[in-house]
Amino acid sequence: MDRRWFRPAAIGLAMMMMGGGAVAGANAAEPPRIQSPEEALAQDAGEYATAFHLPLDVAMRHLLAQDETLATTDAIERAFADRLAGIAVAPGPDFAIDVLLTGDAPVTDRFVTAAGSVVLIRFHTGAAATRAQMAESIRLHQAEIRASLLRPPAFGVDQRTGTIVAVVGDSDIAREGVQSLRTRLAALLGAPVRLRTVERPSVDTAAEGGARVVGIDPADGRRYACTTGFVVTDGQRTGIATAAHCPDELDYVDGEGQRQPLAFVGQWGWGYQDVQVNVSAEPLAPLFFADTSKTVARAVRNARSLAGTRAGDYVCHRGERTGYSCASVELTDFAPAGDLCGGACLPSWVTVVGPNCRAGDSGAPVFSGTRAYGIVKGGSYRRDGACAFYFYMSTDYLPTGWALLGAPSPMVNSVTSIAPSPETGQR
Repeated sequence: MDRRWFRPAAIGLAMMMMGGGAVAGANAAEPPRIQSPEEALAQDAGEYATAFHLPLDVAMRHLLAQDETLATTDAIERAFADRLAGIAVAPGPDFAIDVLLTGDAPVTDRFVTAAGSVVLIRFHTGAAATRAQMAESIRLHQAEIRASLLRPPAFGVDQRTGTIVAVVGDSDIAREGVQSLRTRLAALLGAPVRLRTVERPSVDTAAEGGARVVGIDPADGRRYACTTGFVVTDGQRTGIATAAHCPDELDYVDGEGQRQPLAFVGQWGWGYQDVQVNVSAEPLAPLFFADTSKTVARAVRNARSLAGTRAGDYVCHRGERTGYSCASVELTDFAPAGDLCGGACLPSWVTVVGPNCRAGDSGAPVFSGTRAYGIVKGGSYRRDGACAFYFYMSTDYLPTGWALLGAPSPMVNSVTSIAPSPETGQR
C-alpha cells in the first residue's frame, strides 16, 4: 500500500489513511498536527476576540457558551414552535441570547449557566410571523416576485428582527422606489421586508478548498479546482463530500503535486442540495484542515442542524482560495438568487457575513470548533469584487445513505450552492 499521506478534496476536510496514523500535511513528509478540542476552541476564539474587540479569555468563554447553550435553544424552539420568529446570539461584551416570538403574551426572561457564566435569555414579542411561516412564504411567492423584477432576487429570514431580507438589484429599486417595493413585497410575503443590494448577483464559488482536487469538465474541456471538505461514509466506503458543481471525476493533489484519483459516486444539486461524493481507494479518517497553511487538522465530533442554527452563531470555513477565516451567521432559510439549484433555490441555505469568500472556496467545510455546520456553495460579491456574504448547505442535506464520518447525523427538521472555476480561474 502506498503510505504517502493523502489529502483528498471536496469540502475542506483533511483525510488520513487508516494505516498511516496521521493526516496529510503541507507536504507528504510532514503530516499536520491534529488539534485537541481545546486547541480548536482557542484558535477560533482568537478570531472572535479580534472581531468583537474582546480579551482572548472572554472570547473563549463566549464560544464555549455558544456551544453549551445549543441544547437550551433547541428546547426553546420546541416549546415555542407555534410562536417562534427567531433565536439570535448577541456576541457583545455581555454574551446573551434573544428569542423573538409572535403575539403579545409576555414570557419571562430566563438565566442559564454555560461555560461557568450566567447567560441571559431575553424574550421579545410582537413579531408578525414565525420563522417557519416566513420560510414557507418565500418558497410560495419567490417565483411570482422574481417575474415582477428586472433581476432575480434572493430572500432570507433575519431571526434577530423577524423580517424577510430581500436582496434586490439597484435597477429594481431605481424603477419602483424603496418604499413602494418594500410595501409590495411585504404584502405578498405576509411579513416585514428589509431591502438589500450587493451590486452583483449570487454566484457559485469556484471549486477549490480545504485541500485541492482537480478535474476536467467535459462540457467545456477546461480543468477546474475545488476545495475538499468533510469525510463521509455509507457504512462501507469513505469519501469526500464537495460541491456538486465541481467536475465529476476528481484527482486529489498532494503537497508534492502528485495525484490520486477519487472515484465519482454521484452528485445532488437541485433545490436544497449542492453536494457531490467521490470515494477513496483507501479508508479515510474524519479530519479536516483548520488553518490557511494546512499545518493543523481537526476531527469532526458533532454536527449542527439547520433548524437549530441561530443568527449570530460564530462559524469558520477553510477554503483553498481564502484559507481559514471566521464570521457570524446572518440569514437562515435563505433562497439564493438566480438558477443556482438547477432552477430556483429553496429557502434552505444559510448566509455568513463577508469579507472572506472567493471563487475556489466551493465545497469548503463550515465549522465551529469540532462541530460541522455545512458545505460552502456560493457567495454574493460587490461590484469591486469584495465578498458581501457566502452561503452554505447544511450537513442535514448530505445525500441519502451518506453521513459525516465521526459525528452523529443531525435530524432533518425541514427543507429550509460557491462554483467550480478553471484552474486558470476558480470554482
